[in-house]
Amino acid sequence: MRLRLLAPRYWLTWAGLGLLRLLALLPYAAIVRLGRLLGAVVRRLAPGFVRTARRNIELCLPELSAEGRERLLNAHFASLGIALLETPLAWWITPAPLAKLVRIEGAEHLRAALARKRGVIVLTAHFTSMEMAGRTLVSIAPAGFLYRATKNEVLAYALERFRTGYGAYPIPKEDIRAFISALRHGGCVWYAPDQSYRKKGAEMVPMFGIPAATNTLTSRLARMSGASVLPYFFERLPGTQGYRAVIHPPLENFPSDSPAEDTARFNRMIEAQVRRVPEQYLWIHRRFKGLSPDYPDYYGRQAPRRA
Repeated sequence: MRLRLLAPRYWLTWAGLGLLRLLALLPYAAIVRLGRLLGAVVRRLAPGFVRTARRNIELCLPELSAEGRERLLNAHFASLGIALLETPLAWWITPAPLAKLVRIEGAEHLRAALARKRGVIVLTAHFTSMEMAGRTLVSIAPAGFLYRATKNEVLAYALERFRTGYGAYPIPKEDIRAFISALRHGGCVWYAPDQSYRKKGAEMVPMFGIPAATNTLTSRLARMSGASVLPYFFERLPGTQGYRAVIHPPLENFPSDSPAEDTARFNRMIEAQVRRVPEQYLWIHRRFKGLSPDYPDYYGRQAPRRA
């Protein structure tokens, strides 16, 4: 470890990491209870996130009543609070307790795909329990994950050390060559392309029936590398029952001739998972953005209603 990471300007970061280490020692039931309380606090202190989440729920689940949307909003922030305390658990949990906490279905699909030695894209989405999802995935097989470097050197050091401790390996978020190289060498890469994306290669793809700026790179990566694409969804079970991880079989007839249709196909799978555990989707992200100025501003003061 570099000595400059011990400089006074990083002492607060080290203190925060020490607190997270202590939280990781708590029983899972305590993490859930404290997380719910923390979520209630975050709901009060982050009105911007509340507005975004409320708007997204209104857009995506218009069949809910006003009371139903508020109940879901409260449940979502409880889920976010639990997720914050799950992070240190994911970093420090050892294999035996993890196996007791998570029920894994479909691990045989991943092992069979890796046996082909042509690479595997494990395709997922942004649900609140992503840290635990990643930790669970690498308990089955080593996997690469995309990351964006943080300016805080201590935090960057900690994230790399804790996330790679059990078989994960980092790939810089913008380094597509490294991504493809990992696949061509028979590796597994965990990939979540479901957030708003307005860079090169973006297309307007429906999400809950609403066109949204979306990354359509998955099918191109699969075509260039010959990798299999396996959807992966992870959910927190009710109460303190733990988690359920589901690795689906490789997508058939993938990629097709249309990256946008391939992406829409996975979006429909995300929608089905959202309806299973709606409180666990990351509603605080501004998903519905456009690629041109004429696109509706769903998050502005004069936001349009969904037809």
